[in-house]
Amino acid sequence: MTPGSEGRARIRALAHLLLGAFVTATVVDLVSLAAGFQPGHVVAKPLLMPLLAAHAGVRGGPRLLIAALLCGWGGDVLLLSDADWAFLAGMASFAAGHVCYVVLFRRRRPPHGTSRARGRLLAPLYAAALVTTVAVLWPDLPTDLRVPVACYSALLTAMAYTAAARLGPVAGLGGALFLLSDTLIATGVADWPQPPRPDLWIMLTYAAAQFLLVRGTLEERPAPATAYRELRSTTP
Repeated sequence: MTPGSEGRARIRALAHLLLGAFVTATVVDLVSLAAGFQPGHVVAKPLLMPLLAAHAGVRGGPRLLIAALLCGWGGDVLLLSDADWAFLAGMASFAAGHVCYVVLFRRRRPPHGTSRARGRLLAPLYAAALVTTVAVLWPDLPTDLRVPVACYSALLTAMAYTAAARLGPVAGLGGALFLLSDTLIATGVADWPQPPRPDLWIMLTYAAAQFLLVRGTLEERPAPATAYRELRSTTP
């Protein structure tokens, strides 16, 4: 094994280790929520996004991807509190993460015009989902949260749409699950009837969403070192 291949093997092993740690922390969090064991949730939830961000970083993920995940971590920590200010601050942190995602996804240039075709097909669907969700939730939301939730919903929908239009089905599914997760939160704020253990379903869809967004981004981006080696190998 050459020094270069040995280094790549170590990087792959570290990436797998970090991904395994993320999955383990996710399972601990979900099991804790299912069992009603709040201390387990408080310990596991703040670990999720740092572990996923570290995995993406080792895999050579772009800085905006890391920034989006760390903004998600900030929102996760803030939403552990029940205070009104913490909810608004957590929403702002997630909103910053969505901005990072939108900017990152818009930089992608899928081949053969697939982005424009998907965009034309998906735009009216996501727009209809946004308008419908805000319209039905609006009367039941606390007055001081109506505008912030509507603005956040628009930004979240823009992220989900851009993920689907620019990156394809894996990231698109991640964006859709993020929409579902935050819609569950919004219905709770609006005091709508909730399924049993709503926090379990919120965290399940959220963790899956972030993982799929990371996977979709990394699949669309060749590793810089690999691309450089291929260029070198074809250069006389």
